[in-house]
Amino acid sequence: MRRWRRSNWFVPVVSGFLILASLSIEHLLGGSANIAIGPRWWVHAGAHVHGSGDVFTLANAFMFVASVVAGYGIVVKAFRALMVRFISIDLLVAIAAIGATIIGNFWEAAAVTFLFAIGHALEAGTMNKTRSALAALVAVAPDNAVVLRDGDQVEVPAGQVRPGEIVLVKSGAKVPVDGQVVSGTGAIDESSITGESIPAEKAASDHVFAGTISRGGFLQVMATGIGADTTLARIIHRVEEAQDAKAKTQAFIDRFSKWYTPAVMILALLAGLLTGDVVLALTLLVIGCPGALVISIPVAIVAGIGRSARNGILIKGGEYLETTAKISAVAVDKTGTLTEGRPVLTDVVVLQRDLLRRDVLRWAAAAEAGSEHPLARPLIDAAREEGVAPEGIPGAVTPVTGKGISAAVANRRVLVGNIPLLEEYDVVVESTAVAAVNTLASEGKTPMIVAVDDAVIGIVAVADAIREDASKMIRRLSANGVKKVVMLTGDTRLVAEAIGRATGIHEIHASLLPEDKLDAVAQLQNEGYVVAMVGDGVNDAPALATADIGVAMGAAGSAVAVETADIALMGDNLLKLPEAIRLARRTVNIMRQNIAIALITVILLLVGVFSGGVTMSVGMLVHEGSVLIVILNAMRLLRNSRNDTATSNTERSARNVVEASARSK
Repeated sequence: MRRWRRSNWFVPVVSGFLILASLSIEHLLGGSANIAIGPRWWVHAGAHVHGSGDVFTLANAFMFVASVVAGYGIVVKAFRALMVRFISIDLLVAIAAIGATIIGNFWEAAAVTFLFAIGHALEAGTMNKTRSALAALVAVAPDNAVVLRDGDQVEVPAGQVRPGEIVLVKSGAKVPVDGQVVSGTGAIDESSITGESIPAEKAASDHVFAGTISRGGFLQVMATGIGADTTLARIIHRVEEAQDAKAKTQAFIDRFSKWYTPAVMILALLAGLLTGDVVLALTLLVIGCPGALVISIPVAIVAGIGRSARNGILIKGGEYLETTAKISAVAVDKTGTLTEGRPVLTDVVVLQRDLLRRDVLRWAAAAEAGSEHPLARPLIDAAREEGVAPEGIPGAVTPVTGKGISAAVANRRVLVGNIPLLEEYDVVVESTAVAAVNTLASEGKTPMIVAVDDAVIGIVAVADAIREDASKMIRRLSANGVKKVVMLTGDTRLVAEAIGRATGIHEIHASLLPEDKLDAVAQLQNEGYVVAMVGDGVNDAPALATADIGVAMGAAGSAVAVETADIALMGDNLLKLPEAIRLARRTVNIMRQNIAIALITVILLLVGVFSGGVTMSVGMLVHEGSVLIVILNAMRLLRNSRNDTATSNTERSARNVVEASARSK
């Protein structure tokens, strides 16, 4: 009973019951039950008032109590708002209800407060519904974990797992922590984190996330993130903040409402003074309530951001959602965005007759052993496979941004990089080397010249496979209103053009330093584009900060990306980017529809009042109806569109195949 009394529906249900009792007493049994219980105590306000006669009846008493039950909370809220110098919608309704009671319109007072209370209950319930995506995220948080302690399996609360402990993940169980697989294989459903419904195959050294579910296999996981330090916890925190962050349109509506509500009160006062019609003044207070207008933006933002989070897309807040809907140009980094981000050695060209392939690879790998550049790893891995792995690290290492590296190896200077690097060190590059570089680059490979002291000894080339969905992403971006997709890369133009031809990129900027990428983004903005930049957040940091929207891909494993990116795509699925833009545009369209519904409703009610066809109760009924329509319109964002349904059917088939494979292991 106590829980029911605290629910949103307690007040409207009690008030509605009292109104029904009043109507029954007045109209049943010929009105004989409607006995007089006191004299008239209300004010006679003229011919315009359709009051309750000259005595206070039992029906009047029930109607009066109904208005008190429904109106008490409204008056309290209005008073509290006045204490902080804010004129709220509740104040308009409170004045109208109290005024109707004073002039004996008990039915109008009860009807207005009852309908307003119903509106509040519906609003609270549907707002909770629009936050269902956040509730779903909270629901997937695991409660318990099975850990190995002294060789025994011990079940403990997930928050009590210690960093470095081995956690056992069995088929069908939730992963309780973020961690790294140390042994075993399995298929993990990561849809709660990345939005991808196809389970990901996991083996030793792979990372797993708390809140994901094992669909087959058995894993031993070393805990690295626990409780608030997990990716799931960061996502929940981010979504909470984003849903409460106001959009620019919402901020404008809030400022508008601050002046609009007092203006309605002044209009009602003037109408009452000029016409002598108290009922008209009170009715204007009721129909002037901007409730639908005030809720039109936040309900759409909460639904839109919640829906995107459910799909593995984290948007920082309402302002960023609105900006995303305006994106007209997308700038993308090549490595790790259009390509897989896992380059491998493809070619070793020997340019010295007395040297072998393994010699060129040995010198290149020895120099790159002191580099953190992504292209260093494939050279070192290939050298290890061919038995010429570098021993230790080189002496002096000088990385040259955008060009390559200089390293001291066995008291000799080794250069690995592009032609500008060798020119900077006054090393002559023969035409045969230039021709080989151009040939490799035209094939989409990244060539790096290797020079020992002042002699070019060969060329090594690496390539990064183009993502299968890169070209599809560009087509979908265009279909969603993006006018230009630009590649910004530090690689050579020949390599960039090869990638561009394969993916359908509109414009290519190659051989860029980090500050050049920033300039390229700024140039797009100067041309009138709203720019989104997709990058890894390291070399692309200046461009990401300059762009109107910075997008981080594969952010599930990066706490910094989740917290700082304007849009964080939790998985490595490129198609999430056009999906984010499409969802943002749907959300903004619904925001505009809601504003139109709210304004049209107020205008029609005003016309109805002055033409004499709208009473206080009818006005409140229409007003609350418009609030409900606005909320239901926003909730359409929570439903799957036709595109989503088609995609989910394809993914469901793929998921069944993966799960069957995992069970067979």
